Amino acid sequence: MNDSPKLFIGGEYVSASSAEIVRLINPATEEQIGSVVDSNAADVARAVGAARDALPEWRNTTPERRGAYLTALAGVFDGRRDDMAALVSRHNGTVISRSRQSNAARPIDIYRYHGELSRSFPWESVVDTGSGSSAIVRREPMGVVGAIVPWNAPQTLAAQKLAPALLAGCTVVWKPSPETSMDAFLLSEMLNEVGVPPGVVNVVTGGRGTGQHVVGDPGIDKVSFTGSTAAGRAVAASCGQMLKPVTAELGGKSAAVLLDDAPLDVFARSLIGTCLPNTGQVCYSCTRILIYRNNVEEVVDVVLETIGRAAVGDPMDPRSEFGPLVSAAQRARVEGYIQSGLDEGARLLLGGGRPAHLPVGFYVEPTVFIDVTPEMRIFREEVFGPLLVIVPYDNDDDAVRLANDSSYGLGGSVFSRDLDRAKDIARRMETGSVLINGEQRSERIPLYGYKDSGVGGDASLAAYLNIKSISGPRG
Repeated sequence: MNDSPKLFIGGEYVSASSAEIVRLINPATEEQIGSVVDSNAADVARAVGAARDALPEWRNTTPERRGAYLTALAGVFDGRRDDMAALVSRHNGTVISRSRQSNAARPIDIYRYHGELSRSFPWESVVDTGSGSSAIVRREPMGVVGAIVPWNAPQTLAAQKLAPALLAGCTVVWKPSPETSMDAFLLSEMLNEVGVPPGVVNVVTGGRGTGQHVVGDPGIDKVSFTGSTAAGRAVAASCGQMLKPVTAELGGKSAAVLLDDAPLDVFARSLIGTCLPNTGQVCYSCTRILIYRNNVEEVVDVVLETIGRAAVGDPMDPRSEFGPLVSAAQRARVEGYIQSGLDEGARLLLGGGRPAHLPVGFYVEPTVFIDVTPEMRIFREEVFGPLLVIVPYDNDDDAVRLANDSSYGLGGSVFSRDLDRAKDIARRMETGSVLINGEQRSERIPLYGYKDSGVGGDASLAAYLNIKSISGPRG
């Protein structure tokens, strides 16, 4: 059993003020595999204090030096990638083949990219303002960042916050999800190994209350949050009350638009990764599949064949394509949505129950519905599980209308043999990211959410920088 009764503050593993703990459960076995501290306000304040103490020296370190730490971190991480991927999979049920990407390869790439960016980013520029004057435009760190990271891809999502924040010259108080906390301590070991100064990154574990303490602490200058839309509203409201900058990447109900000339072989190969990555527990999953009406029967056959033969099983087995949901509560939530689909008149094509060969673990069969209308909950609400809906459309305008008929706007995809036509559809979709023909999302590009899917942009250096203008006579 893995336990961490301590917190990572000021470069050291220290005892917590809180005596409360959070039990960590392996979702594939339903067994307790460890526990972490449920940090209280005093614990958070201590971490914030360490981050504030480290801030002056860190912000005055050259960007190239800060980037060198990130490059070194990528190298150390690379040497422990298998350990990290396996650790996360045991905690959240991500199948190991995906965990090796989302909790190892991608974060390594993010740290390495920001190390390179340190040498080319325009930290300071000069603008000619006319009439014999000019202005220096400087980009300076916001200060201490409160980084709140969810459980579904904890290392990629942590890297999307840590890498740009650290490169910007900010220090960080990082609160991982209670479901996945041990990986944060593994990364803290790596930070110490590469010599990141004490207090630059601090880890406080815990649940919702801990997150509220992070957001509300007056020593936090900026909050970066990834999680549900409901939680994001509360975070944004709290930050707004304090006039504290916040970026929030929230939920989604993304659409995959298959145009009438969609390459079905390409769609089949990318179906799980596009529509149900991580057993559907990804905010940008394209769980609404929109199909040209004349092609419905052919595409349904592709969907059922691809999903039907996918292996559901032990997340540590490299052959598994679907694993368990992260918790009993999440399984109950998904099963509630399956029942709502049946109650509202949708027709079940595949799945809908628990796998008979997996009596232990928080498993739900990959599930496909058709005869779904936009009024149904399974069309409108984020399920965060292996549930797909198939909806026909009549023409391109109708496809765009259905894709945009959502309170969310995070991800999306288009499949077509005509790339110009696909890009035109993508431009008309009200969403922050659109992938064409199964393209993979790059972790090097900014991530913005439209509508209920976000506030501001994350995974971007600009999200952690203040801009200062210094005007004076030219020369």
